[in-house]
Amino acid sequence: MKPLPPLLLILACLATPAGHARAFPDPGQKPAPGNEQPQVPLSQAGYRPEVNYQLQCAGCHLPQGQGAPANDVPNMIGFVGNFLRVPGGKEFLVRVPGVAQAALNDEQLAALLNWILRRDGIAGDSTPADAQPYSADDVAAIRHRMMDNIPGTRAGLIRAMRDQGIDINDGMPASTP
Repeated sequence: MKPLPPLLLILACLATPAGHARAFPDPGQKPAPGNEQPQVPLSQAGYRPEVNYQLQCAGCHLPQGQGAPANDVPNMIGFVGNFLRVPGGKEFLVRVPGVAQAALNDEQLAALLNWILRRDGIAGDSTPADAQPYSADDVAAIRHRMMDNIPGTRAGLIRAMRDQGIDINDGMPASTP
C-alpha cells in the first residue's frame, strides 16, 4: 500500500470526527467529581508515615517491605535496622535515591524512616534498642549529598555487618554468603 501524500494526510486528520480522542485538553472541560480543588503536593498533604510508605516506597519494596530481589530491591523485613549498627549506615538510609528524592519534606521523611525502623514494624528486632530516631534536621543535613557508588557503598556496609556477625537476610543474591 502506497503512503498518503502529506497534504492528503493533513486533510484526513482534519476531517476526523470530533468524537475521537483529542490530542489537546479541552480548556472548558470540568474536573471529575472530587477533583474540583487543585491537588495538594505530597509534602504538604500531612499523611501519616504508613500512608507515605505506601505512596513512596511500596512500589519497589512492596506493601510489607519484602522487596523484589529480581529487581535489585532488597527485603527490609527484620533486616533494615541493621544499617544503624554500622558506621555510615544511618546516613546511607537517607541517601538511597528513592529516599533522598522522595516527594516528602524533611520532617515527613524523618517520620517515615522512624516508622520503618520501629522495632514493632518492618525493621523488627534488627533495629538496635538504643537507636536514635531521625530528626528533620538530620534528614536535611544528609539527603542532598549525592552518593557516587550506591552498590559499592551498600556492599561495604554489608561487609561491616558481616564483620560484626550480623546475619544478612536481605534477599539480595550478592549479599548471600
